[in-house]
Amino acid sequence: MMATSKTFIRQLSDVRMEDVGSVGGKNASLGEMLGTLGAQGVAVPEGFAVTVAAYHAFVAHNALDEAIRAKTTCLKEDLSNLQEVAAEIQEAFARGEVPSELRNATEGAYADLCRAASTEVLPVAVRSSATAEDLPDASFAGQQATYLYVYGPEQLLRRLRDCFASLFTARAIAYRIENGFDHRDVALSVGVQRMVRSDSGAAGVAFSIDTETGNPDVTVITGAWGLGEAVVQGAVDPDEFQVFKPLLGAGRAPIIGKTRGAKHLKMVPRVDEAGTEIDTLEVPESDRRRWCLDDAAILTLAEWIGRIERHYGRPMDIEWAQDGETGELFIVQARPETVSSRRHSSRICRYDVSETGPLLVEGVAVGAGAAAGQARLLSSPDEQDAFQDGEVLVTRMTDPDWLPVMRRASAIVTERGGRTSHAAIVSRELGLPAVTGAPGAMAAIENGGAVTVSCCEGAVGRVYQGRAKIASEDVDLTALPTTRTAVMLNLADPSRAQSWWQLPADGVGLARMEFIVANHVRAHPLALLDPARLEDVEARGEVEALIDGYPDGEAYFIDRLARGIASIAATVWPKPVLVRTSDFKTNEYADLLGGAQFEPQEENPMLGWRGVSRYLHPDYAEAFAMECKALHRVRREFGFTNVNIMLPFCRTPEQGREALDVMACHGLERQREGLEVYVMCEVPSNVFLVDEFCRDFDGFSIGSNDLTQLVLGVERDSERLAEIFDEQDPAVRSAIRTVIERAHSRGRKVGLCGQGPSDDPNIARFLVTCGIDSVSVVPDSFAGVKQTIAEIEEAGGLGVFGPEESTPAVAPAASPTG
Repeated sequence: MMATSKTFIRQLSDVRMEDVGSVGGKNASLGEMLGTLGAQGVAVPEGFAVTVAAYHAFVAHNALDEAIRAKTTCLKEDLSNLQEVAAEIQEAFARGEVPSELRNATEGAYADLCRAASTEVLPVAVRSSATAEDLPDASFAGQQATYLYVYGPEQLLRRLRDCFASLFTARAIAYRIENGFDHRDVALSVGVQRMVRSDSGAAGVAFSIDTETGNPDVTVITGAWGLGEAVVQGAVDPDEFQVFKPLLGAGRAPIIGKTRGAKHLKMVPRVDEAGTEIDTLEVPESDRRRWCLDDAAILTLAEWIGRIERHYGRPMDIEWAQDGETGELFIVQARPETVSSRRHSSRICRYDVSETGPLLVEGVAVGAGAAAGQARLLSSPDEQDAFQDGEVLVTRMTDPDWLPVMRRASAIVTERGGRTSHAAIVSRELGLPAVTGAPGAMAAIENGGAVTVSCCEGAVGRVYQGRAKIASEDVDLTALPTTRTAVMLNLADPSRAQSWWQLPADGVGLARMEFIVANHVRAHPLALLDPARLEDVEARGEVEALIDGYPDGEAYFIDRLARGIASIAATVWPKPVLVRTSDFKTNEYADLLGGAQFEPQEENPMLGWRGVSRYLHPDYAEAFAMECKALHRVRREFGFTNVNIMLPFCRTPEQGREALDVMACHGLERQREGLEVYVMCEVPSNVFLVDEFCRDFDGFSIGSNDLTQLVLGVERDSERLAEIFDEQDPAVRSAIRTVIERAHSRGRKVGLCGQGPSDDPNIARFLVTCGIDSVSVVPDSFAGVKQTIAEIEEAGGLGVFGPEESTPAVAPAASPTG
C-alpha cells in the first residue's frame, strides 16, 4: 500500500491521548490540550506530528531494524560497551536517507504552517515524542532530542533524522533497560511546533503539586530569561513562584511565595547558514533584578495549570514559554508528574535511644527526636564555613543570624536559654532535636567528636558521647483520634510551613509575626521605611539591597510579610489561622538589620516597650500600619479569610480599643467579612478585667510563659530562678481557670499556645478539665498531644487537677456587659 501524507503527518489539533501509539506521548498530550483546552483559554503553539509510521518507514527504507537488533543484542550485562553500541546505531541513522514520500509530506506540512503564520520561513521547535514516554508510571522525559529554532525544510528534515537517532542515545538505551522496556517496543514520533520567541522573553517549568512537600494545593512555577532549556537543564537559578490553587479566580491573587533567582545566564539561538546553535550568555544585572513574570502572568499560568491538571485528573509537569515579542504565554509541554504525587506523607516518627555512651551534659529537651553526628563548636555564626552539613551545632546561644547554620545541622546544643529561647523555637520549626540551657557544653563536648543528642527521654535533654543506637517508630496520622479540644499548630517560618500540610490539625493557633519578620523580611521596619536615615553605612547598603526591585521599603515589607503569612495560612486552609502581630522586645528589634538606631535601651525589655503599647506610640505607628496593610492584603487580595488576628501584651482594655480603631482604619474591622480579633492573656490585668476585654475581643490565647512570669514575679529566662518558674503553680492555675470560666460565660473562646501541654500531660489534663477550647503546639509534638488529650477526654478529664482540688477563682472586676 502506498503511503499518503496522512500516514506520516497528523495536525496536532486533530490528535488526542488515545493516539499515543501513532504520535507518542508528548505529541498526544499537546494535541489533547490544543483540541480540548483551547476553548478554555489554554494557549498551545500550533504544529504537526510526524508519526510513528514515518519512523518505521525511515527504518525500513534504510534497513536499520536488523542493525538495531544486532547491536542491542551485543550489549554486555554491565553495559561497559553501551557508549560504543549507541554511537554505532546513531551513525547508522545519520547515514540514512529520508524516503521521498516522507520528505514531501513533511515539507508540505511545514509550508502550511508557514502560510498560517504569514511568513515564508518560520522558526519551529522539533521535539522527539516516544511511544513509551510521559506515561503516569514511567517518565521518559528528556531521554530523546529536542531542537529549537529550526528554519526551513532542509534543516527540518535533518533534525527529523536526528530525533529518530536520539531514540538510541546511551542514556535512552540504559533507561529502557533499567525500566524493563524492550527496545523493539519503543518507536518515535516527532513534534513540529511554531517556535515561541522566549529568547527575548522568558520560559520555565511548572508543577501542579508542590514537589518538595507533596502538597497538592500548591502550584510551583519556575522561570528565567531566554529559552526554557536553561531551567530544564538546571543551568540557571530561576525565579520561583508558589500559587495556592483553591483560592484562584474571583479576582483573587493567591501568590503565596515569590523567590527571586540569580538568573545570571540565559540561552538564546544563534542562527547562520549551517543551522542554529544555542548560546549561553550572561544576563545584564538590571534583568537579574527583575522578575521574569509579572503577577498577572503568574496567575494566568496557574489557572491554565489547574485546568490541565483537572482535565488529566492527576498532577502534571508542565513547560511554559512567554513570547518576548508579543507577551503571549504558551504551554509547550505537559506530562504526568511521577515523583511527588506518589509520595505519602501521612506518617511521623517517634524515637528511642539506647546503648548510649557517657553522659556529657544535660539541659532542656526541645522536640521529641534524637540525632547523632560530629559535634562542631562555634562561638559565632561568622565561623559557619567550618560547619559541615549534618553536624551537631554546639554554641553558647543563638539569634536569627544563626539560622543558615541551624538549617544545616542534625541537632543543636546551647549553653544558655530555655524552652522559649530562639534556639528552642527555631529547632522546633526545623524539626531538629535540641538541648538548650546546658551549662558547660562548650567545655564538656569535644570539637569534632561523635555525640548523640537525645530529646526523647522526657523534659530533660541529654548529650551522650559517641553514637548511640537510635530507633524510630512510624505513627500513622490517619489513625489519630478526634478530640473535643481543638489541637492546633504553632508556626512561624514560611519556608517550613508547607512541610506540615498533611497534619490533621484544627488550624494554626499561633503564627508569630515577629519570626516571619526576622526570617522572611530580615530588616527593621523603620529602617525599611527610610533607609537614608540609617547612620550605619554598611547597614544602609544591606537594606537597600533587600528592597532592590521594589518601589520602596514599605512595598518590600508589606509584600514579604503578606506572602509569609499567606504561606502559613495555606497550610491548613480553610481552617482558622491566628496571626499574632509583632511581639519583639526592644533588644530583639535592635538586633534586626538597621534596628539599633530606632530602639531605646531598656533595663528590662520583657516589661518594656512591646505589644500594643508599641503600636500606639508615634515612634512605631507607621510600622504597625504596614503590619495592618500586609494582613489586609492577605485577607482581601489573596483571599485567605481564614486568617484572624491576635494582639499581644495588651495592658489595658483602653489600649485594646485604640488598637482596634487603628486596625479598622486599615481595613481590618473586627467582625467585617468574618474577621475575628483575639487578645493574648499574658498580663494579670487580662485576668482581673477579663469581662471588659470580652466586650471588645472574640477570645483569648493564654501565653503561659509571660503569664507565669508576671503572676509569680519571676523573669522567665533567669537561670537562678528557674526552679520557681512553674506553670503549674496554684496562682497560675487560678488565673487560667478564671479566664476560661469568665470568657465562656461571655461566649468567648480561649486557647493556649505554650509548650506546657507538650511537655507535661498533667498540664494538658488541667486545661482539658477547665474546658479550654484549644491548645496550640509545635508540629513535632502534635501527634503525641492529640493522643494524650483524647485519652484525657475519654477518661472524663479528671486527674491530678480535677474538680476536687479546684483553686479559688480570682474575682473579676465589675465591667459593662459585653
